[in-house]
Amino acid sequence: MIWQTFRFRIDLSTPRVMGIVNVTPDSFSDGGRHAGLSQALRHCEQLLKEGAHILDIGGESTRPGSPPVPVDEELARVIPLVRAAQSLGAPLSVDTRKPEVMRAALDAGADIVNDILALRAPGALEAVAAHPLCGVCLMHMQGEPLTMQQQPMSGDAVPQVHDFLLQQADRLRHAGIAEERIVLDPGVGFGKTVSQNFALLARQREATPRGYPILAGWSRKSSLGAVTGLAVEQRLVPSIVAAVLAVEQGASVVRVHDVAETVAALKVLAAMRQESKAH
Repeated sequence: MIWQTFRFRIDLSTPRVMGIVNVTPDSFSDGGRHAGLSQALRHCEQLLKEGAHILDIGGESTRPGSPPVPVDEELARVIPLVRAAQSLGAPLSVDTRKPEVMRAALDAGADIVNDILALRAPGALEAVAAHPLCGVCLMHMQGEPLTMQQQPMSGDAVPQVHDFLLQQADRLRHAGIAEERIVLDPGVGFGKTVSQNFALLARQREATPRGYPILAGWSRKSSLGAVTGLAVEQRLVPSIVAAVLAVEQGASVVRVHDVAETVAALKVLAAMRQESKAH
């Protein structure tokens, strides 16, 4: 399976690690640590040394309760880093829900748009459809980051997430966006209860329409804290376990903060799989 992006055709026959680059002062786990351009670029370089296959640059926190960031502010955070990171030789994803940022990032050379709103904002679909090759990740979210955990989903989340993602993927296909450009994310933690999040992990293939690669983002999420009692800075081991389990359940891409540790864990999984095939 291939993920077609602007500059790269990413081979998803083995799981890929997407390293998180937050250029925000208020991210739930590393806010402010990489907010300056030079710090952020060094962080990108470090993640690639640790084995990241894709860099995901975000200029707006989408943690529960977070307010939206003005467009100009998000552009000022994201676009200089996209331009500076072009020389690193890795696919660049931009985590944004704003069409203005999508267009500017793609013009600056970004390879992927990673949208928690699944291109539902007015003008978002058109911004991506106008680009001939960029990749896109569509995520399921209940509500908005500011209020999503005040009224999370009710009932069985799995069929609801499946139907939503299928509808949005079909919408992109009808707009002329090729299937190989599309990856789907069930949206762990975005307007869902702890139980629903783990149902999405246990039934991940069922939650995502067949034929599309799955991106899973469990890194340091509050549901891991809910079942372990660990604070966000202590969730390294649960995050790695969740990433490995997500790959076992069919994920092609895992979005993580702790790249080196996740890459090492996936090597263990790969060795086991190789021996399993041999016998």
